[in-house]
Amino acid sequence: MLPIIAGALFIPGLAPLSAWPATLFSIAALLYLVHRPSNHSAFVTGWLYGAGLFGGGVSWVYVSINVYGQAPPPLAGALTAAFCLGLALLTGLQMALYRYCIGDCENPEPALFAAIWVLFEWVRSWLLTGFPWLYAGYIALDTPAAGWAPVIGVYGLSFIIVGLSAAVGSWAFTRHSGRRSKWAATSIWALVILMGLPLSAIQWTQDSAAPVTTAIYQPNISLEKKWNRRYFRAIQQQYINRSLPHFETVDLILWPESALPGYRDRINDYLNQVSAAAEQTETTLITGIPTRDEKGSYNSIIALGQGNGEYRKQKLVPFGEYVPFEDSLRGLIQFFDLPMSNFISGPDVPPILSAGALRVASFICYEVVYPDFVWQGARTSEILITVSNDSWFGHSMGPLQHLQMARFRALETGRPLLRGTNNGVSAIIDHRGEPVVTAPQFEEHVITGVVQPKTGLTPIMWLGSAPTLVFCGLFIAAAGYRRPR
Repeated sequence: MLPIIAGALFIPGLAPLSAWPATLFSIAALLYLVHRPSNHSAFVTGWLYGAGLFGGGVSWVYVSINVYGQAPPPLAGALTAAFCLGLALLTGLQMALYRYCIGDCENPEPALFAAIWVLFEWVRSWLLTGFPWLYAGYIALDTPAAGWAPVIGVYGLSFIIVGLSAAVGSWAFTRHSGRRSKWAATSIWALVILMGLPLSAIQWTQDSAAPVTTAIYQPNISLEKKWNRRYFRAIQQQYINRSLPHFETVDLILWPESALPGYRDRINDYLNQVSAAAEQTETTLITGIPTRDEKGSYNSIIALGQGNGEYRKQKLVPFGEYVPFEDSLRGLIQFFDLPMSNFISGPDVPPILSAGALRVASFICYEVVYPDFVWQGARTSEILITVSNDSWFGHSMGPLQHLQMARFRALETGRPLLRGTNNGVSAIIDHRGEPVVTAPQFEEHVITGVVQPKTGLTPIMWLGSAPTLVFCGLFIAAAGYRRPR
């Protein structure tokens, strides 16, 4: 049970608790468990740790499967367990690789431990379309280490946070004669973390235009009502009634992902009316909406009024937006036939829309958790926008974790971010990742605020994750080459 408990202790360091010492202790405990003399299988230890990590951190997928997929609790529980235990195989392989690289050496190697950790975080960003969740670097938000985010990004922060944790964990194997070197090593890791303080004072981006007044409408429409045709007209009217009063007072209005439950080509008359009203008041309206062409259906976001452009989502959520092994799974249970689960990926183009003269980088739901994807898409933008519908995860911690990662993208890119969701958490976030205003969850609400558009590139936007990953890869290769035999 110890590896499972250690894995679960990782979670309180992330949102909503943000008790970051818990994550440091969790990682230190894993290093200790892998090195203890009674441990005969690093893979099993890592797999059990992953079971606690993912079981505690992403088991909110149960809500989608049980409540909205209408799978019976035993089946929903089994599918959730399979998902978490499958992800945990990666932490098992992670620890097996670490143990292989150090051979029979009893002395822990924190830098190697951290390099392998980052490598496997990166693997999770693309394997089977990717699940870049629960990264160690996210605990740096709202801490002195946050200043590193625009410089080395979340992967680089994971390296120094895991390195510090492993250095602390290595004290369990220190003899009296080795304490001085352990003090030195731990102090170096801690000093690197604290260097984030002076880095946070640097302005990596510059003001590019006048401040933009914004309004975000959070409709709090239940999924059962949203996909019921009887409420279609009422939903359209609800959006208009709550948004029109703000057309005269703001520059930009944001509606959430798939705000209107109908394809764009079916409701063009309605959209033209909304667009005309926005253009008359020199306002841009950006909304999520399904679109389609002869190739298939897309989860899209469009700009109306003073805005222009359409972006089609590239990073799709497995089972939520498309069904892997569709011929075998479609129709098997209702979870594999959820509304709008037949999307295809949009073209590989920058996710840029215009809002008047502003360039807006737009990301739909899951896309904002892919670090490199956001860094690249944001290079030619002045504001970031993300729309989502986290209703699928109910009252779980999933939506709050999602908000934390969106805040991190704003901090990394040095750009303000607007987040529009169906039932929370909608937020206006400044270029330092700080929430200016947030909407309460599970309530209909309009939030308003002012953001300052930014231009210029942070170091991580210039370089991406490649330098960190190459450094970690070379470190692992060198360790494997000099492995004791």
